[in-house]
Amino acid sequence: MKDWSTGTGRMPQAAVGEPPLAHTHSARTACAVPGTPLDLAKAGIDACVHCGFCLQACPTYLALSDENDSPRGRILLMRSVVDGSLAPDDPTVREHIDRCLGCRGCETACPSGVPYGHLLEATRATISGKHPLVARLVLWVFAHEWALRPALAGAKLLRAMRIPALLGKLPGRLGFAMAMLDSTRPAVSRGRYEPRGSGARGTASILRGCVMEGLFEETNRATERVLVANDWRMVDAAGQRCCGALHAHAGDLEGARALARANIDAFERSGAETIAVNAAGCGAMMKEYGQLLADDPAYAARAAAVSARVRDVSELLAVAGPAKGGALPLRVTYDAPCHLQHAQRVVSPPLAVLKSIPALEVVPLVESDQCCGAAGIYNLVKPEVSAAVLEPKLAHIARTGAGMVATGNPGCLMQIGAGLARARSAARAVHPVDLLDASYAAREKAARKRE
Repeated sequence: MKDWSTGTGRMPQAAVGEPPLAHTHSARTACAVPGTPLDLAKAGIDACVHCGFCLQACPTYLALSDENDSPRGRILLMRSVVDGSLAPDDPTVREHIDRCLGCRGCETACPSGVPYGHLLEATRATISGKHPLVARLVLWVFAHEWALRPALAGAKLLRAMRIPALLGKLPGRLGFAMAMLDSTRPAVSRGRYEPRGSGARGTASILRGCVMEGLFEETNRATERVLVANDWRMVDAAGQRCCGALHAHAGDLEGARALARANIDAFERSGAETIAVNAAGCGAMMKEYGQLLADDPAYAARAAAVSARVRDVSELLAVAGPAKGGALPLRVTYDAPCHLQHAQRVVSPPLAVLKSIPALEVVPLVESDQCCGAAGIYNLVKPEVSAAVLEPKLAHIARTGAGMVATGNPGCLMQIGAGLARARSAARAVHPVDLLDASYAAREKAARKRE
């Protein structure tokens, strides 16, 4: 093993867990990166006491068995950049920070409340260098609506031609990307029905999202239908954009802020009392708009107000009951999206929604709280690590015998869906809302037969 300062990978002795390290930075007054996002977030570094509880919650540590790729190791790297022991452009810093999935599972495990997700984004914004070409291309497209719409339309056309189903069998990055695209085909067949509700719960707008509206359009329409059926009145929020999560996670905080401002404007104009989000990563981002724009005098208060109105769709449905649907005799297991369980701390509502569906058998999934390896565009830029993280997830799913894996995030749906297809499993990944919607369609079909 070698010394970190030479980029060779050895964890300094202090990183392995001596409590005095927690006070190293606070004993110093100088900051080697003054005025940077990491400087502004450095109080979070001092909260870490190096207890190691985060290690078993970290998918990259479990996959790679390298303390450098654990939250504790990365926090030491952050501290080293702040105090000047390592330069922001040190290749070791970039290597291990870039390997982080940003799943925030460590936050749930941490007894000291270290805001690791925010520290990660601040670090990436501070050390920001050139991302791989594929990452730069994706971030650019998602920031420009005029480029995003035709890109997603082209992907849908390709999917309709069933080309991804064939190319998805190829090895390597291209094969997996094609399998991801093919996995966005609807996993549940259902009849059409007209939802009826009183609207008594108030008005709601959905965040249409980029990938959700572009590739999971039917899930968005299902979201609207099940909310109406549970007594919300839907209103449109015209002018909304990408939520900014991909940009924030990549360290492009200014890009994320620009997109957040556009969404705040859109949802304010809508007048909706509630903002319903069916993508865990997007919901986590929107719930943190208040923090993202805290230093913007024109948007700080407005951002906080919009964030306070954001709810995951499962939260809204669980509060409503939800209304009972028709029988759906399927065996399903549930995998918790990281940004729903760890970032938003929404744990029981999705299970409550699934368990409300008559005849649906919900079987537990071992390590359902562990990351699947999708992490936005991580699976495109770090495919080997992503695959290593996904492997145990697929094994646990296989042991359940479930024909459906329910999860509420587009990245997870595509990652798990592609993994299942390439493992030649008959199981499909599905959004919980699609199952509830199919249950409501089954109820209407049964009612028509009785007439």
